[in-house]
Amino acid sequence: MTTISIIGSGNMATAIGTRAAKHGHTIEVMSRDAAKAQAVADQIGDAVTVGTFGAPPAGDIVIVAVLYAGAVDVVRHYGDSLAGKIVIDITNPFNADASGVVTSPGASVSQEIAAAAPDSAHVVKAFNTLFGHVIARDKPLDVFFAGDPDAKAQVATFLESLGMRPLDAGGLEATYALEWAGILLVGLANNGAGFDLAFEATTH
Repeated sequence: MTTISIIGSGNMATAIGTRAAKHGHTIEVMSRDAAKAQAVADQIGDAVTVGTFGAPPAGDIVIVAVLYAGAVDVVRHYGDSLAGKIVIDITNPFNADASGVVTSPGASVSQEIAAAAPDSAHVVKAFNTLFGHVIARDKPLDVFFAGDPDAKAQVATFLESLGMRPLDAGGLEATYALEWAGILLVGLANNGAGFDLAFEATTH
């Protein structure tokens, strides 16, 4: 197993960190609010360290688990310390009523992160089509992901290590479609399917 650095201290950071810790990974939590980072670490339990926000991440995989509006700024703040790292974007850039996204084709949050990150960083979008409390239950789940082809095999291995089935949706251009998939998930949840919903791909 490996060290996973998580930037953020919200529900998704806690859910992903908890699941990864249960499956043998060491977790580093980093947040602008050090007290919140410590609270997340305390909730996750063993195998967690609290890093200094902006310091070089310990993990080869860095999960950006902040609200979409701050994600690109966070990546810029970390700058060259992300060189050579796999950067996983989990954001959903929903508009005010979650009826659509504020991004556009060719300019997803993941693509904006890739533009802001060092050239040697590898950006992949994942986890944005899952609710945090569903991730935290630690049951088998399908995870759609897309992004830098040089990183997807390692991301798939990481997802499999969490008891998830990785489903490759394509390159960085496909991350915009995943943002709309997040809208689809919330729309279904709000219109009768409920918030325990998770997408599953099947073959017949």
